[in-house]
Amino acid sequence: MDVTLLLEYGWILLVLIALEGILAADNALVMAIMVKHLPEDQRKRALFYGLAGAFIFRFASLFAISFLVNVWQVQALGAIYLLFIAINHIFRKLVRKKPAAHTDEVREEKKHSGFWMTVLKVELADIAFAVDSILAAVALAVSLPVTPLPAIGGLDGGQFLIIFAGGLIGLIIMRFAANFFVTLLHKKPGLEIAAFMIVGWVGVKLAVYTMSHPELAVLSEGFAKSPIWKGIFYTVLIVIALGGWFLSKEKEGSDQANE
Repeated sequence: MDVTLLLEYGWILLVLIALEGILAADNALVMAIMVKHLPEDQRKRALFYGLAGAFIFRFASLFAISFLVNVWQVQALGAIYLLFIAINHIFRKLVRKKPAAHTDEVREEKKHSGFWMTVLKVELADIAFAVDSILAAVALAVSLPVTPLPAIGGLDGGQFLIIFAGGLIGLIIMRFAANFFVTLLHKKPGLEIAAFMIVGWVGVKLAVYTMSHPELAVLSEGFAKSPIWKGIFYTVLIVIALGGWFLSKEKEGSDQANE
């Protein structure tokens, strides 16, 4: 494989790891609240069943989307969804000043659902998280250059592997590294807003890719893969990431609060 190709794919994989880490931390907090009322042994089983179901769903949906990814209507819906969740989350954080997605889960926890009902709720939450994860990975991968790898469904083999890696990384982080990212979010809460700004910007990327579709031709077909657009996309991406890191005020005593 060409070195430039490897670097571009490697860069996208690093972006996915960082993005999945922040999203998985938020998701892990929600699931922790959902199973909090269960005894400790049942709590672990509920999370295990939930993650097992999430893996099956992500794997199945990945193969389904690989056949649908070139349909412009699917691309448009994906772009709208990513923009919606980004704007909704940022609005709730900055305007309503409430922890996004957590208040509803607290109310659910107070109802003290039984074990299997809790497992079902965790499964449904995992499915919602999987949709976010896969769509973000698809939006990042579809405009990558083709590779010598054989096509899978409607996707180039390299693009498919990047999307698969994104989904798998999300699950691994949710299972093993969520505490690290939760601690990081406590120290630098602005990273969560930056992460959802990136989700929104990835939604814009998918929208540009959609408008470059031959059936729409709002933009020229080559624009979504042009060096100019890639330069704009990655520059804004880096600015958002650096802004989230350096402009986020570190909370004092956050280490003690998490111990």
